Amino acid sequence: MVYFDNAATTKVKQEVLEAMLPVFTENYGNASSTYTTPGINARAALTEARRTVAEAIGASERELYFTAGGSESDNWAIKGYALKNKEKGRHIITTAVEHHAVLHTCEFLEKNGFEVTYVPVDEYGMVHVEDIEKALRDDTILVSVMFANNEIGTINPIAEIGALCHEKGIVFHTDAVQAVGAVPIDVKAMNIDMLSMSGHKFHGPKGIGALYIKKGLRLDNLIHGGAQETGRRAGTENVPGAVGMAAALKLAVEHMEEKTAKITAMRDKIIDTILAEIPYVRLNGHRTKRLPNNVSICFRYIEGESLLLSLDMKGYVVSSGSACTSGSLDPSHVLLAIGLPHEIAHGSMRVSLSDMNTMDEVDGFLRELGPIVKRLRSMSPLFEGVE
Repeated sequence: MVYFDNAATTKVKQEVLEAMLPVFTENYGNASSTYTTPGINARAALTEARRTVAEAIGASERELYFTAGGSESDNWAIKGYALKNKEKGRHIITTAVEHHAVLHTCEFLEKNGFEVTYVPVDEYGMVHVEDIEKALRDDTILVSVMFANNEIGTINPIAEIGALCHEKGIVFHTDAVQAVGAVPIDVKAMNIDMLSMSGHKFHGPKGIGALYIKKGLRLDNLIHGGAQETGRRAGTENVPGAVGMAAALKLAVEHMEEKTAKITAMRDKIIDTILAEIPYVRLNGHRTKRLPNNVSICFRYIEGESLLLSLDMKGYVVSSGSACTSGSLDPSHVLLAIGLPHEIAHGSMRVSLSDMNTMDEVDGFLRELGPIVKRLRSMSPLFEGVE
């Protein structure tokens, strides 16, 4: 099996697993039990993990809170800030191409007295600062724009949007689940007030994420119970998860330049070969302002699901878009938002790479892809007469 679906989840690296094992078998105490040796050791491991993750994004460890993943972080950031600060205003701005963890959270708030403006994107899926500015109102309290799109890979002008928000005195949140560990991030330099991330997107374990909250911001708690995470997020701390997430992110950041060069070369070979050798295809997302590991292509006259199944039979794992919507028969909301008609959006394929992939795997994939597309089109009534 060749795994090309790293935007959905990633394999835990061996170094990460080895970092986690002692917290399962030796320092396995409850990190909140500060007066027992196992608890003290677990607390020390958790503190070190928090420091490592915070430093990777240019934050202080006191601004970093562990969660169960990116969806929880998005929910907490948006619901928590909106509900805590509703007396200041009830208007929120986001975009039409956000992950459903953001979109469905905003829909929840709309049912509870808030107004949400969904800013459109251009044909590449990019958000423009001037469109955010046009949407601002006197009662706007929060802007949430994803750092990079999980389906088509386009990277947004985050620092510029953050600067605009700060100029207007508005809090800025970014869902950076796909970007953390893939591109350099500095929350201070990029004017980010809250940032969501998830460990399993960069070869860490599942079930662990984090939310950066700029010092001084007031949010309602999302999860109530104990006093963990300095009283802001209840629940026994997932120390093994935090340690694994920290180990994975440290590896990603330390080797980012080398890793990016390798992955980008594979990405560009896939894109260039498909565009040159297979007719009636469309690259989704910006050609250069995109994640290093993302390839999103629409193939006209075939169904994306048929393409995925055919590739799977050859041993190649790809997806048709977001992992969270792969069970839906509806076309991607992201592809519709960039202006694609339903019949083209249904023919989408997303290849997402990691540094654990090789150029030999890419070459093998490309050898299989062309004949599969040709065979599927030969069976499609939509393709009859096109040639």
